[in-house]
Amino acid sequence: MPEALAPPSPGALRACMSRFATGVTVVSYATDSGPRGATMNSFTSVSAEPPLVLVSVARRARCHDQLADGPFCVNILGAEQEPLARLFAGAQSTAEPRWAEGARVPRLAGPLAWVECEPWRTYDGGDHTLVLGRVTGLGHRDGDALTYAWSRFASTTESTDGIEHLF
Repeated sequence: MPEALAPPSPGALRACMSRFATGVTVVSYATDSGPRGATMNSFTSVSAEPPLVLVSVARRARCHDQLADGPFCVNILGAEQEPLARLFAGAQSTAEPRWAEGARVPRLAGPLAWVECEPWRTYDGGDHTLVLGRVTGLGHRDGDALTYAWSRFASTTESTDGIEHLF
């Protein structure tokens, strides 16, 4: 039997994974004191039937329990919305969020796309919880996407050769 390899350090894993460009989202949810949100880039589509998406939520995040047990909305940010990403990540920002009313949970006004979800399942993901949401509503607009790679924000230009006609 080969010897077990030592796992990488958290810093080495983070440095390696920073090379993977992702979109940027703010996951919004309701509280007794009003709408709240958290910037996340660990988001993916999981299933078309039933319609499911996944967000990976740090166990130490203030929003952890709310997102594991309640409805939420994934707001996919446009390139011009970097100040909102910074605000909901807890960084310095002059952004003032505008909210829109969703069916069960607030969402940001004007995101590139939004996906409203009911909780479906949660799974242990080490220091994160993998939260699957059943999609109950969605929408999108044209525009460039906000991206994140190498610990920096960037943008991806909207292609005119989309695949939306296939849907």
